[in-house]
Amino acid sequence: MLVNKSRQFLYQPFTLKPPQILALLFLILIIVGAVLLKLPIAHEKTISWIDAFFIATSASTVTGLVTVDPGTTFTLFGEIVILFLIQVGGLGVMSFASLIVIMLGKKISIKQRMLMQEALNQPSLGGVIRLVRNLFLFSISIQIIAISVLSIRWVPDMGLSKGIYYSVFHVISAYNNAGFSLWSDGLIRYVGDPTVNLVITWLIITGGIGFTVLIDLWVSKTWKELTLHSKVMIISTFVINILAILLVYLFEFNNPKTLGMLSGGEKLWAAYFQGISPRTAGFNSIDMTAIQPDTALLMTLLMFVGAGSASTGGGIKLTTFVVILFTVLTFIKGKDETVVLKRTIRNAIIFRALAITMISLMVVFIALFILTYVQKGDSFMVILFEVVSAFGTVGLSMGLSPHLMLISKIVIMAVMIFGKLGPLTLLFSLAAPKKDNIRYPDGEVLTG
Repeated sequence: MLVNKSRQFLYQPFTLKPPQILALLFLILIIVGAVLLKLPIAHEKTISWIDAFFIATSASTVTGLVTVDPGTTFTLFGEIVILFLIQVGGLGVMSFASLIVIMLGKKISIKQRMLMQEALNQPSLGGVIRLVRNLFLFSISIQIIAISVLSIRWVPDMGLSKGIYYSVFHVISAYNNAGFSLWSDGLIRYVGDPTVNLVITWLIITGGIGFTVLIDLWVSKTWKELTLHSKVMIISTFVINILAILLVYLFEFNNPKTLGMLSGGEKLWAAYFQGISPRTAGFNSIDMTAIQPDTALLMTLLMFVGAGSASTGGGIKLTTFVVILFTVLTFIKGKDETVVLKRTIRNAIIFRALAITMISLMVVFIALFILTYVQKGDSFMVILFEVVSAFGTVGLSMGLSPHLMLISKIVIMAVMIFGKLGPLTLLFSLAAPKKDNIRYPDGEVLTG
């Protein structure tokens, strides 16, 4: 019996947990993308393996940081590879795999449902398949509408084929909050264009607010029927966007290299666009290398906060920030329970928010420490901006990306992957959480 038990232990199959499988699938996507981008058919200018992996990582994590100019470096095939990585990375590897299974008429196993639950950051397995179906229905519908509108704007300027293609590329990039552009200066040439500004920002907000919120808005008939999460996301998105727009307008108003050289209407459009973009997308309509230090610091905070849960964006997530903010206010007021919109927030959610924020801060600090050591000639603000942009999978840069050293590129790639998968997903992939039934005596620790 002892021998049989030892043999059973010896030949017990190794099983991966959902977070581990999710991380593995994501790494496979990056590797495949890098190999395709390194093919001679994919680029017009020779690129190194590290740059191929960097671009593949940036596209898969829907970040938008680039060490080479995509518009002049890659061929049509290479750009289509980037688009594919953006779409799969934005909507989720497991979501695409599940859609194929559904289309083939196969049943989704419990393990596959658990993977989708992990990928979409859902609290339970219930309704995961329906969420995936609705996710694709909403995403494709929104992108088709946006492509049609942008095509009407760009086809007369560029011609039929190029106008449609540029519309498709920038719509997919904007909806997935990727920030990739076929123009080396981003969208600066359209700084005062109402159509381009409205379409791109509408896609950024739609993709960044979260799939669960979009579906909740679709099925709910009144404000009262919306979930607490949806209400918090809608209100906080509106508030933070308005504040960001006003502050960008104030900080950059007299800057001769950004808003200062624009007309009154163009200043408003530029502030509007650049106030919305930094939190999730990474598109720019002004020169990011010329922004004021206070604007850079504001955008760094916006990038760290990020988008909504179950969205195409990164960061610690806006709801995480709101939970921590209200918890702090609760402590200041001397109350026992954190209440948001007349609903009590459970301690488990507060602990989760604190864990996400602390782990994220630690990763950002470690990356910042390494890059500060390696990138000797670059300013601290430029390096901080780059690191937080990678963590928030935003893609804005103050000009550092093309000048990154080899070690710095590897670090930024790791931060982009961390920002996309999320701190808890990576943490749980390394160690499964265990409940401790032991209750220890209370102790006092001086703080503050």
